[in-house]
Amino acid sequence: MKIGIYGQFYHKNSGEYISYLLQNLQQYGVDIYIEKKYYDIFSAKIQVTETYKTFESYTDLDDSFDLFFSIGGDGTILRTITLVQDLNIPIIGINTGRLGFLATIQKEEIQEAIAKIVEKKYTIVERSVLAVETSPTNEDIVDMNFALNEVTVARKDTTSMITVRTHLNDEYLTSYWADGLIVATPTGSTGYSLSCGGPVITPNNNNFVLTPIAPHNLNARPLVIPDHTTIRLEVSGREDKHLISLDSRIATVNINSIITIKKAPFNVKLVELEGQSFLKTLRKKLLWGEDKRN
Repeated sequence: MKIGIYGQFYHKNSGEYISYLLQNLQQYGVDIYIEKKYYDIFSAKIQVTETYKTFESYTDLDDSFDLFFSIGGDGTILRTITLVQDLNIPIIGINTGRLGFLATIQKEEIQEAIAKIVEKKYTIVERSVLAVETSPTNEDIVDMNFALNEVTVARKDTTSMITVRTHLNDEYLTSYWADGLIVATPTGSTGYSLSCGGPVITPNNNNFVLTPIAPHNLNARPLVIPDHTTIRLEVSGREDKHLISLDSRIATVNINSIITIKKAPFNVKLVELEGQSFLKTLRKKLLWGEDKRN
């Protein structure tokens, strides 16, 4: 088995879990590749007795990898997507962060999780991805013009609201007068969109959701649409530029640019271990059913 490992930061007390992960993988003779910057970060904090192969970018990877470990929170998984991209390498997250809808393996469950992986006690779930184009072309996003969670347009350098003129499949929908607009996948429905009042959408739905951010037209509500819809946005406002974010990556776009959002030609694959499910994660993370009276 050939696996990759990626992390962004060295979290407090995470050294023991990194060492534990590597030891458990070595027990099964796994061929391990570690992202170079992350390897440099944690090897400066803990004693590493083995020498590991490293990689630096998407171009160093290929479809010979069986699995990809992301160590951190959901934000780290979103960064992992920029490495894996369309290579169809299944990703599994070890949660050293906080909430963790995507990074579902807790630090204390590493040994059990690896045993299940080696024994093939898992399923692969595919998550839809958003693709973005701008006219004129924005060079800051052209190389990584995709997002697993959401694409957001928002105001920049102003406290004034922006107007987001929105078309769906070339038909005019409305103009949102708001701080911004979120276009989220089912995966992203539990992220920024949820905090702005959007619905939770189960991952196997073929939908996207449009969620306005603090709309001044108070009758504007989140809208669920089929994921084969082409969304066209045009932002106007008092400033010359506005922001666009693709998950955690942010770029500046000129006012009145045309932003086209549609389903990407590839999906992201996530590992769901035996005994895990989205509904179980939902109950646990959102404390559904928790009541002191029970």
